[in-house]
Order: sequence, then structure tokens, then C-alpha cells
Amino acid sequence: MSKTEVLHLLISWLTISAAFSFIFGEVGLTALAYFPMMLVAVGTAFVLHELGHKYVAIAYGARAEYRAWTWGLIMAIGLAIVTNGNFVFAAPGAVYIMSRNLTRAQNGKIAFAGPMVNLILGILFLVAVFYVGIWVGFFFLLAQINLFLGFFNLLPIYPLDGAKVKAWSFNAWLTGFALCGGLLAVLYAI
Repeated sequence: MSKTEVLHLLISWLTISAAFSFIFGEVGLTALAYFPMMLVAVGTAFVLHELGHKYVAIAYGARAEYRAWTWGLIMAIGLAIVTNGNFVFAAPGAVYIMSRNLTRAQNGKIAFAGPMVNLILGILFLVAVFYVGIWVGFFFLLAQINLFLGFFNLLPIYPLDGAKVKAWSFNAWLTGFALCGGLLAVLYAI
């Protein structure tokens, strides 16, 4: 990873962690109490999602680097402040893949990697909910954020991952979308 990529990931991680902190605490000092929890939650969901894309792309011989989207980060903080934490939309950036010879299947698998990281983490955190006792709320939150991010990114709308996955394999897309959505519905029902 280049220093620039690490810096972009770090800035994105910190910014969207701050934005999501406003959901649990009022905009201002009370949100700071939730910031460490959001660092872990966003770190697992967002950072590992992006690294999933990156390392699958590298496995196919492509060059891949994450770059932050400044306006997306500003929008995340701005919406969190303006809505007093009632609405946060994060479009922090993306992994840019450079290769001349990726097939549709390879591109679809690269796109699928991020949401599948979220699905696996969501399932692991959901299982942990039943075994951790005092940390049940935190693991529930980790499962919820990961499953939501996987589900959202699998919406079949360009430039989201779902459009690329669906172009490669309808069955893979439908399976991932249904699993993320179904498990997310179970979480909301609990």
C-alpha cells in the first residue's frame, strides 16, 4: 500500500466514523463518546470491504488503490450535522482498479469481494451476539452495519458493486443480495 492510499483510507475511516457517531450522540461533545465504538464498527465494515476489493483485484494481476472522495466525506459530515444525526449517507471513496485485461467475470468477482467480506463479518458478529453476554449490543451493531453495507452495495445500480456483480452472475448477485437482506431483516426483527 502506498503512503497516499494509507492516508486516504485513514481520512475516510476517521471521517465516516465521526459522521456515524452523530447517530448515537447529539452533534457535539456527546457524539465523542461514541467515536471509539464507531472506529471499530466502521473499521470492520468499510475498511475491510475496500481491502476485499483491492486484494482480489491484485490476485487477478491488476493494480488497485483506494482513493477518498472529498465531496462524499464532506457530505457525510454535513448531513450528519444538518440532520442532527438522523441521517447519514457515506460515499467516502472507492478502490480504483487499473488493468487492461480483466474479464467480466474477474471484474464481477472483484466487485463481489467487498460485500462478501461484509456478509461474512455480519454472520460472525451475529453468531457472537449469542455468546458474548455484556457486549451483545456492540456485536449486534457490528453485524447490523456490516450486513447493511453489504446489502446496500449489492443494489444493482451503477456505480455500486451490485451492478457489476449482476452483469457477471445473476445467481451470485441474487444469493449475496438475499443473504445480506434476509439477515438484516432478521436483525431488525430481533
